Order: sequence, then C-alpha cells, then structure tokens
Amino acid sequence: RGSAAPPLTAPTDNRGNTNSETREAAKMTTKEALDAAVAAMTDSSSRSLYDVTIICTTDDHQADYWSTRLSEGVCRKPPSAAEGTKFPLVLAVSEDWSPGGAGNGLGTLYAYQKACRVAKDKHGIDIPGLMGEKQISAALYHTAGKGTRLAPLPASENNNKPGVKLPFCQELSDGSYVPLTVLEAVVKQTGVYAPSRNGRLSVFWGDQVFIPSASFSYVPTHHVDIMCTLLGETAPTAEEWAEHGLEKYGVIAVSKGEGKNAAQVEKVDHATAVKMLKSLGDIGQVGPSLGSFSVSSKMLEALCEEYSSELSAKSGKFDTDPHFWMPLTLPAEDYVSLMSQKGVADDVSKGHHERMTKMKADFELGDMGLFGAVDVGSDACWWDYGQLKLYFKNNIVALETNDPSAQLLRRFLGVTSNKMDSALKDEVEVDEKSCVSASSIESGSIKGSVVSSVNALEVQIEGAIVVNCTAKKIVAGKNTILYNIVDLSEEGIIAGEGDVVVSVTEEDGKMMELRSKHDICGGKAWKQVLEWNPLSFEEVHNKNKNANVSAIEKKRQELHKAASDSFGV
Repeated sequence: RGSAAPPLTAPTDNRGNTNSETREAAKMTTKEALDAAVAAMTDSSSRSLYDVTIICTTDDHQADYWSTRLSEGVCRKPPSAAEGTKFPLVLAVSEDWSPGGAGNGLGTLYAYQKACRVAKDKHGIDIPGLMGEKQISAALYHTAGKGTRLAPLPASENNNKPGVKLPFCQELSDGSYVPLTVLEAVVKQTGVYAPSRNGRLSVFWGDQVFIPSASFSYVPTHHVDIMCTLLGETAPTAEEWAEHGLEKYGVIAVSKGEGKNAAQVEKVDHATAVKMLKSLGDIGQVGPSLGSFSVSSKMLEALCEEYSSELSAKSGKFDTDPHFWMPLTLPAEDYVSLMSQKGVADDVSKGHHERMTKMKADFELGDMGLFGAVDVGSDACWWDYGQLKLYFKNNIVALETNDPSAQLLRRFLGVTSNKMDSALKDEVEVDEKSCVSASSIESGSIKGSVVSSVNALEVQIEGAIVVNCTAKKIVAGKNTILYNIVDLSEEGIIAGEGDVVVSVTEEDGKMMELRSKHDICGGKAWKQVLEWNPLSFEEVHNKNKNANVSAIEKKRQELHKAASDSFGV
C-alpha cells in the first residue's frame, strides 16, 4: 500500500468504456492515483464536498452537535462563496425509530426523508427536486452504534461515538484549533466522490478512512453502485477465492459484458458463488464489498415508495445488502438459500424476493444499468478507527517517516511539522518521530508520541497518544492513551505502559475516570466491571444516554481553560 505498482486499469467510466479521460487515467501509477486523491481531499482552495451532508445520529442532542460542528469545520462555506448561498448544507437528524432500529436500509431512507423535511422547513430547499434535476449531490453518514470495541473512548464523548477525537488538529471557522473527529475525517475523505455524483445520494459508514488507488472521478452508469475492492483482471479460481478469504465477506461480482452489471453474494465458497452468479453471464472481476454505495434519485424515490408503509409507521428492520441489493441481483432460489444461512425462514425470504422483483419490474431503467460496482483499487490505503487497538495503531503509524502510506496519512491530516500551532517552551524536547499540535507545554520530553490539545507544566511522554488533557504533570508510557482528562492535583496524570485512561464529564461538570488496557477488547469486556472502574462500560453507556453533548463539550472546554489558567500555562 502506497508504493509503486503496475499501471492502473480502473476506468473513469465504470462501464469500462474507453475515452480520452479513461486512457489518461489508465496511465496513472498507483502512487499517482493515491497522490491525486489526497490532493483533492486537502485542496483548501477547492474542497471536494457534497452539497448536502446528512448525519444520522442516535438522538437529537447529537444531531444539534453535528449540525453546528460540521458547519463550522469540514463543511463550512468557503470564503469565496457568494452571499446567500445555501450550500454546502449540513442536515443532522436522529433515528427516532421503534425499538430494535430500522436497519441501515430503512434507516437510510428514513434519515433522507427526515432531512428533506428539515431542509424544506428550515431552509426552503427542495432536495428531491434538485436531486432529480441533477443540480446537487448529497451524502448520508450512519453514525449509530455503541462502539463497544472502541471502549472507553466513546464513553468519554458521552456516547457520541463519531465524535471520538483523533490526535491531530483542524482549524474551525472561529480560528480555534481543535482535534479532528473520526466523522470529520470520514466526511473530508469521502467528499472526493461528490463531483461525480450530482443527482445521487451516497451512503457511508463513519469509522474508516481510505485513500483510493483507482480513479475517484467517474461517470455513474447504474442506478445503484457499490464500492468494492476488485481483485485482478479476471474472476478468481477456487484457490484464489480461498486465498483471499472471500468466503468471509460480502462479495461483488462484475460481468465481462459491456454493461458491467454486478451482483452481490455474501459469505459463500467459490462453487456456491459461481452457481449463484450464473445469471450475470461470464464473470469479469470480483472483490469484497465496502458496503458504501450511491443511488440515483430515481432509485431513491422508488425505494422510498416501496417502503412507504414501514417508513410511515416507523416499523420493520431492513438492511441494504440482504434486503435491497441481494434480492435485486440474485435469482429467488439462491437468495432464499443465502438467507436460510442467516436463520430466515424460506417463506419469508421468498416473499421478500417477490416484493423486490415486482419493484424491479415496475422500475424503468432508462439508459442506465440497475446495479454496478465502483472500484476503490486493490492498493487503496486504509485506516480503521473502530477498535481501540486500531485507533492506537492507525494514529501512531502517522509518525513513520519512511512508510509511503503514513506519508499519505500525514498529508491527509494536514501534518506539515512535528510541532504545529503550539506554544512549547525551549525546555520541551520533541523528537522527530513525534507530532505535537495545539498544545501549551512548559517543560519535559516527548518521544515517539502523538500529542494534541494538551496543556501541562511538565510532560514525560513516550510511545503514547495524549488527546485533550490538562494537568500540571503528565507521564505516559508506551501504548498508553490519555483522553479528555482535566487533573488539578500536584502529581498530575501518571499512566503506565498500556494504560488507557479517559474522563467522562457530565453537564454539571462532574467528572468520572474510566480505565482500560491497550490489550483489552471493550466488546468482550462490555458487561464487566474492570478492577479500576466503578461501573462497567455498558453501565456508563446507559448512564450517558440522551446526554446533551453540546452542553457537555462547552463545559469540558471551560474546565480545561480554568485548570490551565490556574497553572499559568
């Protein structure tokens, strides 16, 4: 990843048509493609952003938080924007569905419709009309989920999981520097697809950042297109299927035909996949699905109409892969067989397939195919922040100066120096393998660490990540994470190797320390009361429900300022 590779063959037109732009894209090496993607993500003079950014949150407090935060940061209007312009527009809405949730299929449709109502009522904007005329692009980001494997960091954000801070800073519209959140990184990264998707709704999940090694500029040729990593130029053999572990994933298969139509199967072996995909004809390429997709305004309207009864009643639970894409692209017998592996009764699956088949029969394709693929490239660079170990690994990896993918990550994050936007006294030693941003520190040493938004009189930090902490003294050993802590004691924060220490702040300013270890999986320990903590992660999650995260963030900032002022930092 990030190193030179054979020339790209991913076309600009994802049907595989050859035109001058396609031929030019094919000449790009992987390195050139990755460089072009990062440049588009970070070009301050011409940011790639969706006209409409929709955030689907757990509750209304989180919706209010993201509406403000994104509008002041990643999605703020550029200085060159004409007065009165309404785009880019952020619309954050909560999924107030029946218990058990809507699933990401119905959840997408419901959040889109709810956002459209907000746009009409608050801003006088007709999103469906503008989408139908291909005047605007829109993206929806799913952020729900407890974040168990990332515990205890989401607890420190009062269950606002997408608000987990990365140890690198961005500038807000008021000139302040604050840590970039995971969701903001995802919005910033995925915006490169916006110019290709006028008249489409793109749907993403909020804890992975990737830099595509295939061209991000393309001409949509299908009403639904799904992102995937296509492997090689030909369909894999049984041995290659097993070698890539494709039986563990949702897999997208693309036909050799001119239309480049695709289908999806999920967690099957090679022989089963070949049988199920016969309807496509000869298979050209296959690869694991990313889950993220885009739909034309016409398909979006058809899905909303098909599921109008569920959307009105806020009942039912349907996901995109098993309930939308697979019944639309697989024969009934194969679909029923796949769903039986999930424990779904055959008559239920057969009935659902008939429903989607009727919808497909009534849908006029026009000059587009039904279901296609968007290749992100087999040499794409990935950083996943959905697990505690990966959060640590994929933040520390940015310090690797000789790693090409780490260099891309630093460019994406805007890291141009090992000391940025900070007030560090001469007595502070920072080695070349560290990065310090938006911090005020009087003395001490920082080695092989990422330090962001930290205020301290003295630090001794080695091989650690420290984010948004204020204390007289901070000592952090290898594999340590310190997060959102205000400490007024003389001894300060002392953390040993592998310690994970966070603070959970309430609206009245009361703070509770929560601890874990680098090698503890929060998902497995979710219900346990760890020896250092008064409550289990699950109990803290329940206590945090419906917390006013905007008010708590304001209170947290006040506590940090009061503490740092009292130290004279």
